[in-house]
Amino acid sequence: MQELDKKFYKIGDVAAILGIPMSTLRYWESQFTIIKPRRNAKNIRFYTPNDIETIRKVYYLVKEKGLKLDAAQEQIRHNRDGVDKRFEVIDRLKSIKSDLQELQAALDMMK
Repeated sequence: MQELDKKFYKIGDVAAILGIPMSTLRYWESQFTIIKPRRNAKNIRFYTPNDIETIRKVYYLVKEKGLKLDAAQEQIRHNRDGVDKRFEVIDRLKSIKSDLQELQAALDMMK
């Protein structure tokens, strides 16, 4: 995942970072009470890096784990620590996999 180095991101930036449509972000915001981006006077959403991490957890539950929105909301509500820990482990494993794939590609180029 790309490094989050800004304080705030607009909805289009977040959609690009996560690879999901802006409409999905808006819908999830209406369905999940934990997704609450800040808004300015013109009602433009501004997401913090913490907001983006929260959305990544929702993405994991809904898109990767295959839970329906109600089930994902229930998991977050009743097992937040478990979801956080499992998400962190899976995120770390994906990072290790990516590093290993890069290493493999570099080794293949040396042949």
